[in-house]
Amino acid sequence: MSRIISGFADNLTLAVPKTGTRPTSDRVREALFSSLDARDEIAGRRVLDLYAGTGGLGLEAASRGAATVTLVEKAPAAARVLRKNVDAVVGRAPGGRAPRVDVVAMPVRAYLVGSAAPVDLVFFDPPYEVSATELAGDLEALLPSLADGALVVVERATRDGEPTWPTGLGLDVRKKYGDTTVWFAVRD
Repeated sequence: MSRIISGFADNLTLAVPKTGTRPTSDRVREALFSSLDARDEIAGRRVLDLYAGTGGLGLEAASRGAATVTLVEKAPAAARVLRKNVDAVVGRAPGGRAPRVDVVAMPVRAYLVGSAAPVDLVFFDPPYEVSATELAGDLEALLPSLADGALVVVERATRDGEPTWPTGLGLDVRKKYGDTTVWFAVRD
């Protein structure tokens, strides 16, 4: 089970596809968003959630006050569930103040190559089968879309090691939660 932890959609249970996704645990999501709140990185931000799956990270940001959220997911079944989750979260927004939340059903790299919209906060939580080389290429392709000072959050299995950061994106903080590590990198 995956749920929204805080904000206007607090405690809303998110639908999860039968296969093909690995939602971020509530424990990791709660710690991650506590850090982001402390850094004032959510309210009013333009958020991009890559490899969105159920949309847990991007929709949590929407519930907590992000201005816009774009959820990118290539798996058709996951994208269908994602759209239902978006409708459920946006439907809870207080009168007329729903953030704009878009679902893009396409591969992450294809989206990044064609996107030029500046973003302030990016979540990367790729499936286990995404290699370190593929992740490094995605991070490189993301650079032109990052606003100055943008924050990129990468969640991976601890055993996978630190991502390879492209020039222009520097590691800020690393946080380990059992078998999961979250890296915060900043656009310089």
